[in-house]
Amino acid sequence: MSNSIKKKIVIIGPAHPYRGGNAMFIQYLCNALSEKFEIKLINYSLLYPSFLFPGTTQYDQSEQVIQGFPNERLVNSINPISWIKTAHHIISEKADLVVFDWWNPFFGMCHWAMSLLVRKKYKGRILFITENFIFHEAWFVDSFLTKLGLRFADKFLALSKPVEKDLQSIAAGRPIFRSELPMFDYSLDTRFDGVAERAALGYTPDDKVLMFFGYVRKYKGLDILLRAFLLMLKQIPEAKLLVVGEFYDKPEIYTDIVRDNGTLESVKFVNQYVPNEEVGKYFAAADVMVQPYRSATNSGILNVAYSFGVPAVVTRVGGLVELVTDGETGILVEPESPEAIAEGVVRFYKLRETVNFSENIRERVAKSGFNGITEVFEGILGV
Repeated sequence: MSNSIKKKIVIIGPAHPYRGGNAMFIQYLCNALSEKFEIKLINYSLLYPSFLFPGTTQYDQSEQVIQGFPNERLVNSINPISWIKTAHHIISEKADLVVFDWWNPFFGMCHWAMSLLVRKKYKGRILFITENFIFHEAWFVDSFLTKLGLRFADKFLALSKPVEKDLQSIAAGRPIFRSELPMFDYSLDTRFDGVAERAALGYTPDDKVLMFFGYVRKYKGLDILLRAFLLMLKQIPEAKLLVVGEFYDKPEIYTDIVRDNGTLESVKFVNQYVPNEEVGKYFAAADVMVQPYRSATNSGILNVAYSFGVPAVVTRVGGLVELVTDGETGILVEPESPEAIAEGVVRFYKLRETVNFSENIRERVAKSGFNGITEVFEGILGV
């Protein structure tokens, strides 16, 4: 490509000022691809209607933006007029490839309409990046909306093996490309002192601190972890559990478990969305992150943990098993089992005496950056 004009890619997906893993992924992707291609990013003017969003705000209120990328906020997810205007804008860009980021069936109608309207101009050049196939907490209409939203895709890029397998049921001969979810650096070049951050949270250097990080919903299995924690205390009496993230469920569902277990003194809740500049202090205080998920396809939170060299105990669900090397970068356990999670945490602390988890994670991150997914796009575009 050094002697030719860069090929142009139009990407439709969430980005800053929206918060969350999807926006972060799209921003990193655009920055990585921009080294090889001309990138136009089309963002949402409205992502979710407020009555459908369970958190306090959809917007990133951090002082520091990670991997920001210029974008045009054109797509209103519930306004068909904006879909038509956005489609005309995509057509006017005269791109070599149009990319839709797919992660939630809620956007089925929106993506169906826009891809329908641009397909004549971009026949054979519409790619859907599929982070999920069916959303974590599926409704009865999700299968219909997923098939509708993906109907006019010419090709797919699956970010996990389970999603690739699901796509095969609807692909009907359309090519499915594969990439592991790339690792990215979330650390903002800010260094935190683990001892000081522990002290600020009320922990001692001898405490064994495990952390649940990210917004709280049923599929993430925090209730299972809280029951597992009671079992852990029998073998690790100095264990502490730090729960950091905004509750999308009623907090009482979880605080009642802690009260009933008699573990109030060992469990700390930080019920808020953590701004970028403060994320590192919690990971500096933690020995290990625990993801007791009931279901998942991928995890941006695991990316964040790896950015700070923090290993994870994760359940064997979805694409998580692709991201953790058991006994090297973390521990894999069976899902929906407090006993398995407790045993996994105990195993981690035993292995930590001989295994350098942080060094293994650094090596994994170095090998799993965005270069791989850039090469996939080069293959798709034949460059």
